[in-house]
Amino acid sequence: MSLKNPYGDFEITEPQALRALAHPVRLAILDRLQRHGPATATGLSPHVGATPSVVSWHLRHLATFGLVLDAQGTANKRERWWRAASRGFRFTPPDDAEGQAAGRQLRGEMFARYAETPQQWMLHDEPRLNDEWRGLAGLADTQFLATPDELRHLETAIEELLAPYVLRKDDDTPPAGAQLVRMLRYLLPDPGDDRPAS
Repeated sequence: MSLKNPYGDFEITEPQALRALAHPVRLAILDRLQRHGPATATGLSPHVGATPSVVSWHLRHLATFGLVLDAQGTANKRERWWRAASRGFRFTPPDDAEGQAAGRQLRGEMFARYAETPQQWMLHDEPRLNDEWRGLAGLADTQFLATPDELRHLETAIEELLAPYVLRKDDDTPPAGAQLVRMLRYLLPDPGDDRPAS
């Protein structure tokens, strides 16, 4: 696992780590730590739908794969604080059957977790935006023809374009008027026929 990508995301390639993260509570824990910073199992509990003891177990499991770490400078004898190892993660399943199955499992959990994100944004966040930000928000459903190499090139170009903005999140002095923006990107290749998947 490495951080060799434009965003500094944690890269997962081992099937065991893919399967470990393919759990709704673990995804919720990692998401919460990445978005809100260090926390204890007790602090995470109400946000991830599990008891502190269950959250603590999941945190130790995530730590086995390096996805979460002890938060330096926050430890005391009574509470253990955890932090995400990186701002985000990405995964590339190995080509073998085990890796492909683990990648599919994680992809399914991620699709399920984020399926309601746009609707929740619409209900809770969009009404609180001013007119300028509301006008910039949006959604696109674009179809295009591309080869696998072209699609890889497109993803690389998008990431290189976004990287300075993603990395700005850690900057102590963002530009005046800057706000956190979330971009959900789905790449859904079409099999090109009506046959069921094998």
